Amino acid sequence: MITNTAEINPDFENRVCNFSDTDFMLRPILKIQNSKTMKNLLLIAVALAALGPAQASTTLGSWVPIFKGIDHAVGTNTPGGGGFPDLQVVHALRIDLSDPDIQLFSTPRFANYLAESRETAGLTVSDFLITHGLQVAINADNFQPQEYYLAAGTPMDVSGLTISRGEVVSAQEGSSDASSILFTTNNRPTIVFTNWPPRSTADVFTAVSGLYPVLINGVNVGSNYINNPNFPHDSPEPRTAFGLSQDRRYLYLLTIDGRQSGYSDGAWDWETGAWLLLVGASDGVNMDGGGSTTLVMQDSTGRPLELNKSSAVANDPRGRERTVGSHFGVFARPLPGFINDVLALPDDTAATVTWTTLAPSTTQVQYDPTTNFANSSTLQSALVTNHAALLTGLSPDTGYYFRAVSTTGSNQYVSPNFFFVTTNYVITNRLFDVTHSWKYTTTNLDGVAWTAPAYDDSGWSGPGPGLLWVDVRSGGPNPLVSPKNTQMPADASNNGLPYTSYYFRTHFTLTNVVPGTSLLFSSYVDDGAVFYLNGTEIYRLRMDPTPVS
Repeated sequence: MITNTAEINPDFENRVCNFSDTDFMLRPILKIQNSKTMKNLLLIAVALAALGPAQASTTLGSWVPIFKGIDHAVGTNTPGGGGFPDLQVVHALRIDLSDPDIQLFSTPRFANYLAESRETAGLTVSDFLITHGLQVAINADNFQPQEYYLAAGTPMDVSGLTISRGEVVSAQEGSSDASSILFTTNNRPTIVFTNWPPRSTADVFTAVSGLYPVLINGVNVGSNYINNPNFPHDSPEPRTAFGLSQDRRYLYLLTIDGRQSGYSDGAWDWETGAWLLLVGASDGVNMDGGGSTTLVMQDSTGRPLELNKSSAVANDPRGRERTVGSHFGVFARPLPGFINDVLALPDDTAATVTWTTLAPSTTQVQYDPTTNFANSSTLQSALVTNHAALLTGLSPDTGYYFRAVSTTGSNQYVSPNFFFVTTNYVITNRLFDVTHSWKYTTTNLDGVAWTAPAYDDSGWSGPGPGLLWVDVRSGGPNPLVSPKNTQMPADASNNGLPYTSYYFRTHFTLTNVVPGTSLLFSSYVDDGAVFYLNGTEIYRLRMDPTPVS
């Protein structure tokens, strides 16, 4: 076994830290089991010794508050200086567990729950944040299936212990993925480095698990996994890690980007442990990493903002996050300022915006469908601390950005940008719904005018009501997708996979058309489609711009 320790002496609290060889020291402690281990250890020791005299390039930026009780810091490492041989970009969050407004949240049970099979609903980390209204979110434990871009809601099985709001989502089933971090209802944490046999969960309100520890009582144990066949992550990879401060006041959420040449290579386990030490942790766990590594925060409009640069996003032509089965998030209040408690109450053509201020001040709202803020409410010059502004002349079913503006004396205060959508009370007449019947075929119709209204589709299959579907995955179709009314054939000549193309036709009649009438279509489609109306293409969804016949 090889154990590394890291001694980090400078104060990181409120300044950028540039580590020289006197500030940062990584000492290999030798317990040599075989010559192969010795060779690898010597390579590490020589590499670090060679870096010692160089100008350090390991940098941790200042902690910047992003929500009440949550701070964010960015770290970088450039090879040729500092303590690490790999190009790295690191993002860390510091969660103050003593803050009474901080609430922790892990992935809840799947709606149609079945232990060790359908435990959670797969979501991207961004969708997890949006779905539950979290302020920050990160990926957590391993899961199955491990495909990258599965549909939202795909049933998943989590590998280690997960508890969400006091309910066991995934029980600890063995000695792997057994490094668990447990929290009581008041966020008091406990870290169990090997939760096997599993400890009692009677007092646990929230729990997530990782693969194995990389930091124990301030000692970096990440090098224990070098050339260990039981730990396959023996290479620089994107990393997610959770850590706790020695006094257990702070929870650290850490990502190290990787698989992106020229930007960030990733980290070894011992580098992950060293970064946890650097940000302030005493104990830490390596979580699921690779393409899963994603850290997001909520912006002021309620949308997710990716803090790190996920390799799944960077290496996908469509820029998609990976769908993961295990997440961890935090609810927090906004940072206090002069303007607080901003709230919008939209109607169809009007909205009321309310807020409070620390001192008596004026009342006005700037708003617009874009962030140009071309419109303003009437200025109310009365100096008050509880504000309300009425916005009129809005369009139904339309999104608006807005910000509160209050002035006291010569000082003007402006809130962050917020967003609301007006309600839609416009009269509509439904022509057909999702269960409408369609005819369909899998015959190759390249060069055939099959979209023309007069085309004879009597030889096609159907008609059958929607949804029309085919799903040949071993786990079966997604139970969240409904109604699944018409099952279509798969391609027996291609190992039973779906056909490359399916063709659909239906007829409907539009009557009583008056000026101002709009014809709106909505659909549930996976993966892509081209839509035609009376032989003319009207829309394409996730399809190449080249002509599709």
